[in-house]
Amino acid sequence: MLQKLNKRLEKLMPFITPVSVIIGVLLSTNLKDFSFLVPWIFAFMTFAGSLGSNFQSLKDVLTHPFPIFIAMMILHILMPIWAWGVGHIIFPSDAYTITGLILAMVIPTGITSFIWVSIYKGNIPVVLSVILIDTFLSPIIVPYSLSIFMGQKIEMDYLDIMKGLLGMVVVPSIIGMLLNQMTKGKINNQLGVRLAPFSKICLGFVVMLNGAVVAPYLKNAHLKLIGIATVVFFIAFTGYLFSFYLGKLLLKKRDKVISLTFTGGMRNISAGAVIGVTYFPSAVAVPVVIGMLFQQILASLNGHFIARYYDKRLEKQDSVTV
Repeated sequence: MLQKLNKRLEKLMPFITPVSVIIGVLLSTNLKDFSFLVPWIFAFMTFAGSLGSNFQSLKDVLTHPFPIFIAMMILHILMPIWAWGVGHIIFPSDAYTITGLILAMVIPTGITSFIWVSIYKGNIPVVLSVILIDTFLSPIIVPYSLSIFMGQKIEMDYLDIMKGLLGMVVVPSIIGMLLNQMTKGKINNQLGVRLAPFSKICLGFVVMLNGAVVAPYLKNAHLKLIGIATVVFFIAFTGYLFSFYLGKLLLKKRDKVISLTFTGGMRNISAGAVIGVTYFPSAVAVPVVIGMLFQQILASLNGHFIARYYDKRLEKQDSVTV
């Protein structure tokens, strides 16, 4: 029953987050007081998602680290610079919105990218390694990247942010992988499969609670909010394009291109929203929360594009052979 529920939730993923944001905004008065639960819920999601991983998968790919290097360059150099540039052009005097756009790009790659890579038959060890390495480095990368880009314009408690990331992402990941390693993968079949649907439900709750906290900025669809939404969509969409074409140019193989496209395009946007809401003025979290509306939809659209692209190439090869 839980496996059937999980499959249904996987199909509904492109709709779960937008609906959750809308519910959070509409019921913000009732939900905002429960926002303290978000880090705990997110830690559970990270733990459940890590039960299928172990340290061996990391070791295997580290012997050929070039795809990981390219992914990290896209995630933490190319896209933050791109977000910084676009932000300064569109919102030149709004430090909070620019910070929100950069935050949406410097947060680690999305854990759900693993789901999309597996659906479209990408390279599983590569996506796992990028997720693990990027997540483990995030307590250092996120605060110091924001410091480099924004300087003294935004006040942050860097130590507090690091503690938050360690508690929400790094420690639960290590515990999950250790259990997988100690049980030789049995824990994933016994517990991981059962927790999978609850993780997706929890994702909806996290998005909902974050939406409730930033509701005052989303309730009135004024021109600035529409402008922020348009810019967020544009930056997120170009992230997939950059990742796909750089993958084609540098990695060439289909499975690695697919892995790079999703790891470079997706972000752990729930963690970003938690950071934005917890450690910054609410205005900083707005671009990140708006990104929740597009994340899974863009992943679905790009997966469809990739499938069609490679299917057409196979058809051409077959026709040439014939």
